[in-house]
Amino acid sequence: MITTTDTAACPTCGAATVTVFDAPPWCAACEWNLDTFDRQRRAPEFGWVWVDRWTHRVAYRLTRGQFTGLVGRALGSDRWSGAAVAVAVASVVLTAGVLAMAATGVWLTVAFGFPSLAAVPGVALIGLAVALRPRFGRIDPDLEVLTRDRAPELFGLVDEVAAAVGTPAPDVIGVDADLNAYAGAVGVRRRRVLCLGLPWWGSLDAQERVALLGHELGHFGNGDPRRMLLTQPAFTTLGSAADLVRPVDTVRGGGLLEMAGSALAKVFQWTLSRLLFGVHLVLLAVAQRDAQRAEYRADEMSARAAGTDAATRLLDIALRAESVALAVRREARAGHGPQRWRAAVAEAHDAAADDLPLLRQLSVRDDTSLFASHPPAGLRHRMLVEGPRHDPAVVLTEERSARIDAEMAREYERVRRDLSWSD
Repeated sequence: MITTTDTAACPTCGAATVTVFDAPPWCAACEWNLDTFDRQRRAPEFGWVWVDRWTHRVAYRLTRGQFTGLVGRALGSDRWSGAAVAVAVASVVLTAGVLAMAATGVWLTVAFGFPSLAAVPGVALIGLAVALRPRFGRIDPDLEVLTRDRAPELFGLVDEVAAAVGTPAPDVIGVDADLNAYAGAVGVRRRRVLCLGLPWWGSLDAQERVALLGHELGHFGNGDPRRMLLTQPAFTTLGSAADLVRPVDTVRGGGLLEMAGSALAKVFQWTLSRLLFGVHLVLLAVAQRDAQRAEYRADEMSARAAGTDAATRLLDIALRAESVALAVRREARAGHGPQRWRAAVAEAHDAAADDLPLLRQLSVRDDTSLFASHPPAGLRHRMLVEGPRHDPAVVLTEERSARIDAEMAREYERVRRDLSWSD
């Protein structure tokens, strides 16, 4: 998979350049040309190549700058960054605007008696305020919620890891069929939810599972703006407003006057929609700087819980998520459960060991974006390696890990069947 170019050496340090998956070559020693924009390996963000190239250059500079500023020092969440303050202020302003809109609508509806022409814009403002109200999420209907009586070993492990990283335990623990895991807060009361995708959980060894829990539970105490009640409106309100005013075809037929009026309305709506969406993107890009810092902090908590070695292994496995998915699906179709999933993933991971250093570097090019909520996996790995080394605070034995799997045998079998029939 890895080739060394024969035509040129690095113009900066003279070392041979390398490439992976036919990507534009770079220097593994000094990372010359790693910041290049690779149109073939990136999904379009704006659709114009020159814009995507420019935003990638800006994002690369911001991402590397953030890494340089954080590496080697404590990543505590007790300090509000400029990005966090901007997002919080924007959320307060947006929420106040929605409340003012609702209050004005109520006043117009009731202040002039009924019936009244003022009630028409009043009702419209109330409807708009309802549509733009802050959304605080809800539990995913596909989440299969577990109880402590149903899975005491799993709940006990989660409690231990939460205590080790100094965060509250989740209020809800559930599983689903995704190759993923997440932690979040839902509702106005911000109920803490932990979801373990069984294909992902089942493919990890014992200590990697502790690392996964340490990372996800870390989001309950790392200052992540995506999970804070105060900052939620900044992520949704302007995007919803842009979608509401987006022009749609409502006029069919009609005379010249109706067609002209419809065209003017579309121009106005399109301009307003793009303006709102543009501000939404700017706000999102600012917020994601703090979200990426929170991911680094969650990785640090992962290392504190499971040890640095397990935390970095988890990042390397995530780096090759497509290979993990293929291995798990292959074993599921053969009728095998999580024990074989882990063996297959471990074999694939060992086979790719020599490739991992370059794959980490390539991730810095591929995964850099103004709108990415996670830093590139290669920088996350480097942040742990170059930071303080941690021994595991929680050690999960293979026997206990097997008991946890036994508690969820029914859920594993359902997921195995789903994977067997998936494309």
